[in-house]
Amino acid sequence: MTAPAERATRAPAPSEDRAASSAGRPAASTGAPPASQPGKPSLMLRRRIAAPQAKVFAAWTRPEQLAKWFGPEGTQAATAELDVQVGGRYFIRFRMADGEEHGVGGAYREVAPPERLVFDWAWQSTPERVSLVTLRFAPDGDGTLFTLIHEQFADDAARDSHEHGWTGCLDRLVAFFA
Repeated sequence: MTAPAERATRAPAPSEDRAASSAGRPAASTGAPPASQPGKPSLMLRRRIAAPQAKVFAAWTRPEQLAKWFGPEGTQAATAELDVQVGGRYFIRFRMADGEEHGVGGAYREVAPPERLVFDWAWQSTPERVSLVTLRFAPDGDGTLFTLIHEQFADDAARDSHEHGWTGCLDRLVAFFA
């Protein structure tokens, strides 16, 4: 069973002016809280997942598990490199059904197992557009109430595109535990 998706229209989050690293991945975070940018679009999605909180958290923090479900329908994770610690980096590359590949990465800002993960989010193709993702994992009977908050999009079109992608991704996460 899934809860309906919810969209939050505005929320403060990180600055989008960080430079890209030479590898084409987002630059390392300083670990300091980002400057707030009021008025940037954001979204919130919730799902009830039929698995214990620790297992759902592990699906986000263990590369071999994340590679099995990450990405919207029709995609396949090709690379999942995760250094899950504050300041640690992650990079995920996935392949679309048409063979096109996309890479996304950033730094972990908060790691609080099994309740919360916070990380920067920047596509390899647009490393200057850094946004912030917060994942919350709350016990819900024998399952988990999962909340994804993605903040500081460049514009409404970017938010809407991510809403579509995240919805498909979370549908696959729910199916992973079904």
